[in-house]
Amino acid sequence: MGDGRTAPETRARYRHFEAIATRWMDNDLYGHVNNVVYYSYFDTLINRYLIEQGGLDIHRATVIGIAVETQCRFRRSFAYPETIDAGLRVGKLGNSSVRYEIGLFKPGDDAAAAEGHFVHVFVDRASQRPVAIPPAIRAALERILA
Repeated sequence: MGDGRTAPETRARYRHFEAIATRWMDNDLYGHVNNVVYYSYFDTLINRYLIEQGGLDIHRATVIGIAVETQCRFRRSFAYPETIDAGLRVGKLGNSSVRYEIGLFKPGDDAAAAEGHFVHVFVDRASQRPVAIPPAIRAALERILA
């Protein structure tokens, strides 16, 4: 599944981990988690971190993160009912944007089964114009900066 040219990421390179349970509906007709679902795992990991560690109020916050770029490299498949160890770090932190880097691991494996990145630009919810990352969220992101 991987391109064979680069070594997979390893657990030690990630600063924060969450367990994500695969769901029955995540599998496709080929018997593995469908490729588009990996982006849902990325989104779940990142937003859980922002809510729990950065205090993001997804319903009332005036500043929100909008996804502007995503990428995933698939190396090995997951299948229901596996649990995924999802690793998160911040690769780049700007004034209004952040690049998250994610590694998805099978329990006990040191090499990532999938890895990718996700870029958020923080915007004013009403105007959709970029704004500075709020201080509490910035502090949470700095804690997992690579």
